[in-house]
Amino acid sequence: MRRQRHGWSSKAGRCVSARLALRPDSAPNAGSGGACMPTIRQWVEAVAATLLTVAATLALLQALGPDWTRFAPATCLGTHCFCETPRTGTLILQPANSWSSFGFVFVGWWIILDRQRSATFGGAVAAWYGLTAIFIGVGSVMLHATLTLWGQFLDVVGMYLLGSLVLAWALRRWRCLSDNSSVAIYVALCSVLIGLLLLVPETRRWLFAVVLVAAIAAEWFGARPRRIGVAPHWFLAGLVANIAAFALWVPDQARTLCAPDSLWQGHAAWHLLGAVAVACSYIYYRGETRPARAD
Repeated sequence: MRRQRHGWSSKAGRCVSARLALRPDSAPNAGSGGACMPTIRQWVEAVAATLLTVAATLALLQALGPDWTRFAPATCLGTHCFCETPRTGTLILQPANSWSSFGFVFVGWWIILDRQRSATFGGAVAAWYGLTAIFIGVGSVMLHATLTLWGQFLDVVGMYLLGSLVLAWALRRWRCLSDNSSVAIYVALCSVLIGLLLLVPETRRWLFAVVLVAAIAAEWFGARPRRIGVAPHWFLAGLVANIAAFALWVPDQARTLCAPDSLWQGHAAWHLLGAVAVACSYIYYRGETRPARAD
């Protein structure tokens, strides 16, 4: 079986490809696109870790609440903070939007506990990818449970951490960047985005949209052709999930498709579909069978 790898050309200073022979057993994910089925043990461990995270999150909310009016309100309250009616005086103001956020937490733990790591998307980067998903979930709970400014900050920071990672990972493969350069780009992106969140919070949604679209474009058009062994349909599945999530987010935010007192909320579906997109992207990344190397 032959596979292609990419390395740096010592003369041209750019990425070039060369043919490399691999033994069939040298790339455990080869041919599967990284879609190896998780074991029952992995599912049980992910569920257990998620339940522990839920308990810790509820304990934190109990320690801080339920009088959320003593904190500065989220800026989204000017547009009702989505369709779901806040249950005034309760520990969790928006239950559907809050509980659905734990979908990200489950996916994050599933990624961290995965034992089928690839040669490229494993170790620290996969663990951090999972942690950012957990951060998104817990941050989202803090926003929807409290509708406070600090909850909103945590919610958006999680999205920035994950979106910037996806973009930096795409640039790393596309431009054949070193680990140090990739980390520097990631830290710079996060720093700028978080700084703008503090200075001009009203731009938070547009900035996240820009980062997400840039990451998708960089991955599909730049990085994907250089990734060996990946199954693009997993990336496309994640993209479809994101598009479906956004299609539900818009009418929920505009309150054109809205049942305020129902537990069936478009924004809750946005959370669950977003978690599905994160899982699909991880399976796509995990399918890469060989890293680019410097020649």
